[in-house]
Amino acid sequence: MICYKPILFSAVQPSGQLTLGNYIGTMRHWSTMQNNYECLFCIADLHALTIQENKNNLKESILDTLSFYLACGVDPNKSIIFIQSHVYQHSQLNWILNCFSQFSELFRMTQFKIKRNIKKNSIKNTNAALFNYPILMAADILLYQTNVVPVGRDQKQHVELTRNIANRFNSLYGNVFTLPEPLITQYGSKIMSLLEPNKKMSKSDVNKNNVIFLLDDISTVALKIKNAFTDSEKPSKIYYDKVKKPGISNLLEILSAITDKNIDVLLKELEGIMYSEFKKIIVDCLSKFLSKLQKSYQNYRHDESYLKKIAYEGALQSQMKSKKTLQNIHDKLGLISLV
Repeated sequence: MICYKPILFSAVQPSGQLTLGNYIGTMRHWSTMQNNYECLFCIADLHALTIQENKNNLKESILDTLSFYLACGVDPNKSIIFIQSHVYQHSQLNWILNCFSQFSELFRMTQFKIKRNIKKNSIKNTNAALFNYPILMAADILLYQTNVVPVGRDQKQHVELTRNIANRFNSLYGNVFTLPEPLITQYGSKIMSLLEPNKKMSKSDVNKNNVIFLLDDISTVALKIKNAFTDSEKPSKIYYDKVKKPGISNLLEILSAITDKNIDVLLKELEGIMYSEFKKIIVDCLSKFLSKLQKSYQNYRHDESYLKKIAYEGALQSQMKSKKTLQNIHDKLGLISLV
């Protein structure tokens, strides 16, 4: 008897360097998720095009991201790893779903509001793709009949939009799309900036001291943690409270993720410790973690022929899966097939 696993879809944009927030929020869970789900891991290069001022070489960034997928434990023998632009069905479904999406719900998307504000609140200078990209994200998810999408708390709204679009289509044409569920971890689903723990750690942050990048050297990481915001409470008190202790809580989530220890366990170990010593412990653990991850990353990154082989095979597998869904959608809509 064949036992089918639920389908999991996850994607990361290859725009700029990946951060510790990217790793803790989703990527650290991928290796174990492979055992419980049929996993598709996408490198969302089409989404990266929304950032026009990105000066990085996109080809290099795509291969960098693929190398990190492998370094984080994604096994191409267990999961499908592919590059979004290699599967044209994503773009085709994107247009179809545009016809089942509402302008008003896109305008309410939090991420669009934030990015528009970064661009000095100018609609005139905001490209249409930045407004529209949640529909492409919905296409990414729905194309594979996804059951579960691991996301940070700030991305939950995108999964809700995806469900709304799918429900709208299903109400007219039957149960064509599976309704995905967000998978959000209790801790670490949204790592905050080091100096401003009221906002998310982001690779696009102008102040790079707010962010730990996965390729940062250890001395840089040590300095960033040393300067990270805590509070002025005396004597030092380390406990988890995101309202009263946002800086400490953020550092606790980071330490919990890289040591794989529950925060309650850490609090017992850290009882009575000064903030300076707390930061030294984090630096030591981060150094060991990043050294191991970076070594694995470099091993994969130096073998471009292997990376391209994985991307090619992943494209074939994902195309085969996505064609089935897209053909069903075409049939429901009355579009005529060439074959």
